[in-house]
Amino acid sequence: MDQLDLRELVEFLAKVLVDNPDKVEVNEIVGEQTTVVELRVAKEDLGKVIGKQGRTAQSIRTILNAASTRLKKRAVLEIVE
Repeated sequence: MDQLDLRELVEFLAKVLVDNPDKVEVNEIVGEQTTVVELRVAKEDLGKVIGKQGRTAQSIRTILNAASTRLKKRAVLEIVE
């Protein structure tokens, strides 16, 4: 498997879910121990990314966690309004 980019992973997942993929914006803030992946989407797509009772957001976090664990890193997803 190629070197996995967590930012690209979140961007791909978000673009598949939303109606406005061109408005998806992902920033990666690398800290000493934790990488924070910030996800911004169009206001009308916020519900699609969060999902019912936060299930979609939780699923994205689970995938991100699995990918970051494989890279021996720790990553956190923040959905920014």
